[in-house]
Amino acid sequence: MPTASSTRTNESSREKESGWTRRILPGLALLLQYKREWLLKDICAGLVLTTLLVPVGMGYASAAGLPPINGLYATIAPLVLYALFGSSRILVLGPDSSLAAIIAATVFPLSGGDSQRAVELASMLAILSGSFCIVAGLLKFGFITDLLSNPIRCGYLNAIALTVLVGQLPKLLGFKVGGHDLIEESKGLLNGILDGRINRVAFSIGLSCLIIIIGLKFMAPKIPGVLIAMIGATIVVSILDPTAFNISVVGDLPQGLPSLHIPQVSMEQMTSLMAGAAAIAVVSFADMSVVSRKFAMSDSHDLDDNKELIALGAANAAAGLLQGFSVTSSSSRTPVAEAAGAKSQVTCLVGAGCIALLLQFAPQLFQNIPTPALAAVVISACISLLEIGSVWRLYKLRSIELVYSVICFLGVALVGILQGILIATAVALLNFIRKAWQPYTATLGRVYGLKGYHDISRHPDARLIPGLVLFRWDAPLFFANARIFQERIMKAIEQSPQPVKWVVVAAEPVTDIDITAADSLKELDDDLSKVGIELCFAEMKGPVKDQLKRYGLFGKFGKEHFFRTIGKAVDQYIEENNVNWKDWDE
Repeated sequence: MPTASSTRTNESSREKESGWTRRILPGLALLLQYKREWLLKDICAGLVLTTLLVPVGMGYASAAGLPPINGLYATIAPLVLYALFGSSRILVLGPDSSLAAIIAATVFPLSGGDSQRAVELASMLAILSGSFCIVAGLLKFGFITDLLSNPIRCGYLNAIALTVLVGQLPKLLGFKVGGHDLIEESKGLLNGILDGRINRVAFSIGLSCLIIIIGLKFMAPKIPGVLIAMIGATIVVSILDPTAFNISVVGDLPQGLPSLHIPQVSMEQMTSLMAGAAAIAVVSFADMSVVSRKFAMSDSHDLDDNKELIALGAANAAAGLLQGFSVTSSSSRTPVAEAAGAKSQVTCLVGAGCIALLLQFAPQLFQNIPTPALAAVVISACISLLEIGSVWRLYKLRSIELVYSVICFLGVALVGILQGILIATAVALLNFIRKAWQPYTATLGRVYGLKGYHDISRHPDARLIPGLVLFRWDAPLFFANARIFQERIMKAIEQSPQPVKWVVVAAEPVTDIDITAADSLKELDDDLSKVGIELCFAEMKGPVKDQLKRYGLFGKFGKEHFFRTIGKAVDQYIEENNVNWKDWDE
């Protein structure tokens, strides 16, 4: 019979094992808490999800300039890996339109038009981006996505949507174009239309699929429009002779599952892939953080950004080793899983299993899927990516952030994904620094009928207390603005209608004081003391006071020159200087 001591030891061991699992494999830890009543719902949701995973995966592979089969390879492994490493119960990972343009732009110039070489490069790109994500997660760099503001993300999504849209329109119209950037593809598209190269049969099929997908999405969202469009297009092409009508189809797919394969690329090509891999790592995690947080709120569970980075990295690395390409979360497939009743990651495992079975036993089901139909799938996704309403909102509410969005849009569309994001982020950060460098300041006065002290530039009727300057500084004090701080206080003193005896800095907005600013404060205090003016502070935060104590300034200024509120400082000034002042609320 086990003793109480051995029972406690076993329970402690299980708790340690469970804690280890949560830290390393949070997805597996969630699966170990699986409830039997979820199984039927997860299986049904997995079957529904599969109907979307297959055409979308193939479509995004085509959009990335890769064979459609690799889109299925890139779908299986991420679903399984995220189920083990991820911390969301229903998040779906896989190929996505937001990455297709990056993959195409990175791989196309290096592949020389060789599809097999393109697969090798795209697989290595996935491994590199996955490695970046894993390292970033281990170093706890999950916070980096905070730099991607909504305006920048809006510009990025609009640029990606436009880039992919231009790349897919020729396929929808039934002809091919060259070029590896937006300008060249746009020229090719326009020339193809002007030269009369539109294949009317192919265009009719693609346009019909696009109308079905978009129409059902708005009119009957529970009906799988993508599946119906793909089945209908495949039946039509099977009846017709695709060769006679010059309709491009997926063609014969290799039977069986992908084998483990290390991509063969040169060191020079590896170096060329680095920038694209970094862009994919940043963009894919930014997308994933937004989608995962959205569904975490609805599912009432917490997410760890760093663990999500590791899960994303593992999924990408696995996709690359299995002849796939880079993946991220899906804002279209995840809602499908949720709407279908998904309760856990078992839904994704069912989806991965179904695709594996189709590849193993029925790859011929995909051979007559027309390329224009796959283009319609991608174009419908691009349309949903467009953030026109967000652009209008920025225009109406905050024009400077519209500028960030436009800079990001132009940079991503014309220069490159990572370059565009970095340029827009740098501009936004520089503007933030500019505001801290030249912050808003105010001289405060007393306004009849209003509590507290208020900016006299916004309240011209405000009364100034004789001989007292109440000065508010709306920024941290640091090396770049220390001199400006001195100048503006001296200007406020000069503009005072009466000789100044005290200057009280309303320091509540000051969150930090560096060494340079501390030296400037000491110099200001010395200069004011020489002309008989006392420098005081009100509402200064405790941590900032602690900084002044470390600099040796708190004692120099004197504890009596620090006040809990502006009102306390005013009362003390009036009492010490016998100022004739009657407040309105007295």
